[in-house]
Amino acid sequence: MKKVLKIIGIVLLVLVLAVLVFFGIFWYRNVHWFDRYENALKKIGAEEKQTVLPNGRTINYGEVKNDRPALLLIHGQGGIWESYALVMQELCKNWHIYAVDVYGHGESSHDSSLYYLNVNGDDLVWFIDNVIGEKTVVAGHSNGAITAAYIAAYGGKNVSGAILEDPPIFNTEGDNWENFFAYHDSFKTIHEYNQTDKSECWESYYLRHCYWGKLFMKDSISKIADYAQKYHDKHPGEPVKIGFIPSSAWGTLQYQMQYDLEYGEKFYDLTWNNGFSHTQILSDIKVPCVFLHAKESISDDGVYLCASSKEQAERAVSCIENCRLIETTTSDHSIHDVHKDIYIAAVNSMLSSNQ
Repeated sequence: MKKVLKIIGIVLLVLVLAVLVFFGIFWYRNVHWFDRYENALKKIGAEEKQTVLPNGRTINYGEVKNDRPALLLIHGQGGIWESYALVMQELCKNWHIYAVDVYGHGESSHDSSLYYLNVNGDDLVWFIDNVIGEKTVVAGHSNGAITAAYIAAYGGKNVSGAILEDPPIFNTEGDNWENFFAYHDSFKTIHEYNQTDKSECWESYYLRHCYWGKLFMKDSISKIADYAQKYHDKHPGEPVKIGFIPSSAWGTLQYQMQYDLEYGEKFYDLTWNNGFSHTQILSDIKVPCVFLHAKESISDDGVYLCASSKEQAERAVSCIENCRLIETTTSDHSIHDVHKDIYIAAVNSMLSSNQ
């Protein structure tokens, strides 16, 4: 009997150790998820640079030099240029890459007077003409895709094509805006946080009130938010990291220390467009375009869990003279991360337009 109990004890110990090792690996991978991005950038020799415009504004960007055609990457809300790192590994085989930080993000200028579609768009046209200095395909993600559309429409002779990756088209100018995920998860939350005394850090407040938390983790999200506040207090000046849940749920917190919440306010009150009509912008595009749309998905309470509805995406494509619509099989917003092959093929389809 003692021998049996000893064997059972050993088995249980091995199982406990296996669980601890598994959890340790899980935790390590979660808190070090951004290492993959940094390693990818080192591998391809990406250089971080800055240029100061004649108006005194600063655009921070990453560049992968080679003798191939020029590609300008514009990240979405809350991102930074490094968020393209994993897909840049493949893109640089065919493209000389420039990836910028949008105003209010990363190390580009932080000034709320700059947080408008045409202001950033016009300065990126200057960037194309004066820093890149040759024909360029512009590829934007999310609201960066709307900026890319603006550049494609009004950027002049050096803009040869555009990739519009899952833009929140039409709704961010008021078309059913309050029934979209981004409104509830990000912009309404940002606005409400800005009304507080900010005694709670933004990361904790966001997690406590985020829409995805209410949908998928309503019984535990408050405790996760408490953990985020404790991490923030213990590690001031560092991005909040949460090892016990997948980094896909909280990874964008990596960029929050370089994000000006006033940028988000421009989307809450719908002033970011600064009077420019999405329909007019799209109609003024004459270069070839690809519109990448994440599959429409709607929650049980009627909120669109996607950047734009299928109808909005189809309407947008119908406005553009030469545009191809590609829809993914999931509603994942970051198509360049989740559907890399589709994204890379779409960008590479523009190679002929850059000749």
